[in-house]
Amino acid sequence: MTRRIEAGPVLVALGALLLLVSIFLDWYEPGVTAWEAFEFLDLLLAVLAIAALAAAAGAMRPEATVVERHWLPAIAAAITVVVASQILDRPPSVDGDPATGAWLALGAALLMCLGTLLTLGRVSFALTVEGRDTRRRVSAVDHRADDPTTTEGPAIKPLGDERS
Repeated sequence: MTRRIEAGPVLVALGALLLLVSIFLDWYEPGVTAWEAFEFLDLLLAVLAIAALAAAAGAMRPEATVVERHWLPAIAAAITVVVASQILDRPPSVDGDPATGAWLALGAALLMCLGTLLTLGRVSFALTVEGRDTRRRVSAVDHRADDPTTTEGPAIKPLGDERS
C-alpha cells in the first residue's frame, strides 16, 4: 500500500500550530503576550489558525474536510497581514520592541504561505508503507532440477535424435 502525503498541507498545519503556540509567548518586551496586547486580533489569529488546521486536515484526508482547501490563500494572507502589521505598528498600550512570539508568528505565517503555494501547486511525495515483495518460486524453474529426463545439452534436439 502506497500512501501519498502532500507537502503543502503538512507545512500549513505546522505553521498553524506554531502560530497557536506563539500567541501564548511574549510578543513585546517586557513580557507582554498576544492575549494581553491585543483586544480582538488575538482571537482573530486563533480562529484563523484553527481554520488553517481544519483546511490542512481536509487537504490531507478528503473525508475529513471541514474547510475547503481553496480557502487557504485567504487564511494565510490574512494571518500574514495581521502579524506583519502588528510587528510594524505595535498596539498603543505596548512600549517594548517585538519579542520571540511575534517573530515566531511571522515565521509561522510565512510557512503557511509556502504550504499554501505547495498545496495549490499539488507538490507531493509518496511514502511506501508496504513490506518488500519476496521472490516467488516458479514451479517450472524449480522443478527442472528434480526432473530425471532433463539433461544438459543443446536446447534444440538435433535432427535424427529420436530420444524423448
